[in-house]
Amino acid sequence: MSEVPEGLYYTKEHEWLRVEGDTVTIGITDHAQDALTDIVYIELPESGMAVDDMGEFAVVESVKSASPIFAPLAGEITAVNEELEDAPELMNTSPYGDGWIVKMTLTNPEQVSSLMDAAAYRAEIGE
Repeated sequence: MSEVPEGLYYTKEHEWLRVEGDTVTIGITDHAQDALTDIVYIELPESGMAVDDMGEFAVVESVKSASPIFAPLAGEITAVNEELEDAPELMNTSPYGDGWIVKMTLTNPEQVSSLMDAAAYRAEIGE
């Protein structure tokens, strides 16, 4: 059974968002990292990059496949987790902690409420 922490927002594409003031932190869910298996590389975006709603901003490569990571909402990337360049496995071992991918300032922060809460995400993945 996947870890699905309360207090985060989730997408159908298996990203999570943590809201911290006017900034959101984004990563992939425990369910996603488990499906990908061993993550061996991530192509990270540049800080300052503007992304559209559902715009691809990163690519995660595992021993099984390469998967795009989408911005759940439009905004500007304000920080990138550079530790993932040398330790992409942090997305496997700590998907909601050290394995975060980017921080963003959202164009329309009120749109966060359109995303799933933990209970809805659990239902989405059948757990």
